[in-house]
Amino acid sequence: MPVSDQGLTPNRYTLIPRTLIFLTRGESVLLLQGAPDKRLWAGRYNGIGGHVEQGEDALSAARRELREETGLDFQDLWLCGAIIVDTGTSPGIGIYIFRGDCPQGEIRPSAEGSLEWIPISEIQNQPLVEDLNILLPKVLALKRGDPPLSLLYSYDEKDQLRIRFGE
Repeated sequence: MPVSDQGLTPNRYTLIPRTLIFLTRGESVLLLQGAPDKRLWAGRYNGIGGHVEQGEDALSAARRELREETGLDFQDLWLCGAIIVDTGTSPGIGIYIFRGDCPQGEIRPSAEGSLEWIPISEIQNQPLVEDLNILLPKVLALKRGDPPLSLLYSYDEKDQLRIRFGE
């Protein structure tokens, strides 16, 4: 199919692709606590991830982001979900969520913030980015081979995040 058949028109909704990765080790999950001077999520915990660059597929981008932010050259990631973030305008954000069980390997410091293996039982007591207390339990409950999660994030008139799971 040529590019001309892809239905690219200026009035169509477009998405900026990103990745979000959650690695587990035993009963812990690797989270990044944003650096104090970080523009977004300073002091809050989030998964690992970032933008998909032009010419990359989502899995390759996730592996690259994981190497850049943790030093781990981990290959065994699986797609466990996708989020569309409706920003109220175009473009929106498309987030590919990946998981993996990483039984070994040393993490290295990141300029993005501090990396920590947090016991799953203690996650709800941590300062998390606003969606993680809802998203992370769902992601961690998935087993390889389960259908991936499908979510829509949107914002109300007061700019409050709304999360809807697809059916």
